[in-house]
Amino acid sequence: MPVQPATNIFEKHNHRRCLKGGMDEARALCQTQGLRLTPVRARVLEILLESHKALGAYDILAILDMDGMGRQPPVVYRALEFLVQSGLVHRLEKLNAFAACCHQGSAEGRGHEPMFLICTQCRQVAETSLKEVEGSIEKCAAALGFEVQSRVVELIGRCPACQGGAGL
Repeated sequence: MPVQPATNIFEKHNHRRCLKGGMDEARALCQTQGLRLTPVRARVLEILLESHKALGAYDILAILDMDGMGRQPPVVYRALEFLVQSGLVHRLEKLNAFAACCHQGSAEGRGHEPMFLICTQCRQVAETSLKEVEGSIEKCAAALGFEVQSRVVELIGRCPACQGGAGL
């Protein structure tokens, strides 16, 4: 059975529910892990949950500045570092950007290996699990005598809406 994303962000859905659910899960995770979700950290996570897009640190910083929460780059970089380390946000290597984790409260939880589908046109990001393809990756690497230590899989293309479909 194919692994599905927690929410298919390429389909019309309730963004408020994503935001509320994501923030509730983040607060619960921080409480159980003894982590501190400061107002700036929480706002950065909200920004990423609201957008479903890959956002760069300076995109986020501009919003924080409008909110009166700081305009210096270290403010956003410290918040992003915390959020990435706690498993609430992923760094997208190809775009040098960040996206909220859609598996933060799932059984996969912290430390799962995601696969990202990134729209080049609207920058929407869908997250799913690597479980379906990880065996193939390992076999290919083993055939070359290579030991895989970590994986980052980012598929770049166009979402249904940007292809003219019935997406968002």
